[in-house]
Amino acid sequence: MNWLVKNFLRGLVIVVPFALTIWLLYTAFIRIDRLIAFAIPGVGFAVMLVAIILIGALASNFVIRKFLQLTETIFTKAPLVRIVYASIKDLLEAFVGDKKRFDKPVAVALSESGDVRTLGFMTQEDLAFLSLPGHVAVYLPFSYSMAGTLVIVPSGRVQRLETDSAAVMALVISGGVSRVNS
Repeated sequence: MNWLVKNFLRGLVIVVPFALTIWLLYTAFIRIDRLIAFAIPGVGFAVMLVAIILIGALASNFVIRKFLQLTETIFTKAPLVRIVYASIKDLLEAFVGDKKRFDKPVAVALSESGDVRTLGFMTQEDLAFLSLPGHVAVYLPFSYSMAGTLVIVPSGRVQRLETDSAAVMALVISGGVSRVNS
């Protein structure tokens, strides 16, 4: 019986990550494909990819750039739309845009002695504009989640880490079990 349970659990650890990854990719593919209703599977997904690439390429055109700036101005001024639009745009730019924001991994001392620390990413190095001189903003991602929290701490409690941001993110999100070599 012990052999059976041990091998079931080992199989579970192997099968579940593969199955969930495939299922999530398949579900995303199908949902994107359904947004653009074509009879041939995959055509809607391909059309969306091509459209996104074309919009990215056309964004350098003067006329299109002005139109996008006007649209962004409208979106950033509308009361409810502003919150949603700005949050999504900032999040995307933080990971893939020209203004990457999760590129400064830090260790934050949680105790006076500095014996207890947590890992995060410095997002603002100067909070004087909030009347908090000498403080920094640090985003702390949660383990096993894409969520996190923002903490404001004295800059003296923050130590910059000279390591790869992706490795730190993988370590935190995995709850410390991931061994990503940078």
